[in-house]
Amino acid sequence: MNLLDTNAHHLYDTIRDLPIVSPHGHCEPQWFASNRPFKNPADLLVIPDHYVFRMLYSQGVPLEKLGVPPLGTGADPRAVFRTLADHWHLFLGTPSRIWMEYVLGTTLGIDTPLSPKTADTVYDQIAGRLIDPKYTPRALFDRFNIEVLATTDHALDTLAHHRELAASGWQGRIIPTFRPDAVIDPMHPEFHLSIRELGDLTGQDTETYSGLIAALRARRAYFKSMGATATDHAIDVLHTEVLGDPEAAYRDVLFAPSEQKARAFHGHMLVKMAEMSIEDGLVMQIHAGSQRNTNRHLFNAFGADKGADIPRPTSWVDALDALLNRAGNHPDSRLIVFTLDESSYARELAPMAGHWPALRIGPPWWFHDSPSGIARYLDHVVETAGYWNLAGFNDDTRAFLSIPARHDLWRRAVSEHLSGQIRRGFFDRATAEEIATLLAVDLAREAYRL
Repeated sequence: MNLLDTNAHHLYDTIRDLPIVSPHGHCEPQWFASNRPFKNPADLLVIPDHYVFRMLYSQGVPLEKLGVPPLGTGADPRAVFRTLADHWHLFLGTPSRIWMEYVLGTTLGIDTPLSPKTADTVYDQIAGRLIDPKYTPRALFDRFNIEVLATTDHALDTLAHHRELAASGWQGRIIPTFRPDAVIDPMHPEFHLSIRELGDLTGQDTETYSGLIAALRARRAYFKSMGATATDHAIDVLHTEVLGDPEAAYRDVLFAPSEQKARAFHGHMLVKMAEMSIEDGLVMQIHAGSQRNTNRHLFNAFGADKGADIPRPTSWVDALDALLNRAGNHPDSRLIVFTLDESSYARELAPMAGHWPALRIGPPWWFHDSPSGIARYLDHVVETAGYWNLAGFNDDTRAFLSIPARHDLWRRAVSEHLSGQIRRGFFDRATAEEIATLLAVDLAREAYRL
């Protein structure tokens, strides 16, 4: 993304080298605990990245051929990388191309353009980098100037790798995030098994509502003791409500479930999560507006998160009514919301964040983490919510090497936006410099209580 004018260039220069604050993402803590070299270019850049393999799949490339487990396990990594190179043109115009070119050129220092003819050359150059100690996970973390990196962890996770990191003496700050979907959403496929495991782990009777609440408080406290500052909730259809008899409702979803009862109980538990956030200070995140795993053939063969999650409309005013009227006015409450429904930014989320003290709008997410998506986001939310009701930026990625690329793209887009505000006469360059730093790092630090 090239900057267009002098003010944009100047603003970018003031923020380009600031530390990276990454308060939400999906990198593996094991990478940093073991600090072993990444396996190979395909395992690093293709196999775990659903942005990459969903595009290839859309053009008829089977996931097996891309090494995606479980059916693709054992695929030749060089052949996987050749497949990427053969289809490299598919990514023109997408943020994935911008990120990948940054990773290849800036992060890895590869000066050979990727093409079908250069696939093996580029593969060998990357492979050579990966055995260099300067490209181990911890070394890259330090070179990327990452101030803090949050992982996303199942509520039942022992956080063993986080404990290893804490005991290692390494100074990099990597913190967990509490993800309780499997133990509060009766429609989650692992709900009943996870509830039993939660009881075993905490010593609580999780077949009672009071035992479930006590167990969740215990797990939240454990995550917080390991450095967590936030929880995260992934929701297809967002709904919150306060049940009159949660004990009876919980018995129903355990022993006589229905979709209506399950949705009601999950809505109640989201309100409880907001109340617990007031108690323990963990920031609550909600990611909504995504219909997940829409390709049932892929889901049955490969499992979740295989690129078939598609945006859907979300009614935030209705969906958050019970939660915000229970927790939205409390000075210790903090809720960060993310949506794939761009139409709701100006219509609902910006007016809501411009009113409710607890609410912050998360950055453009997933399909909209792009130059145009960021521009639309800022255009839609700032006029009503201002800048201080935003949550800054987080990269939300499983692809560790793309983190600097994603933050760089955000900082360039922010600089373009603020340059436009200067041209319109809304504020001067000095004010724009302050807001640029705010959007690059300070809002994320404040929103996530880092």
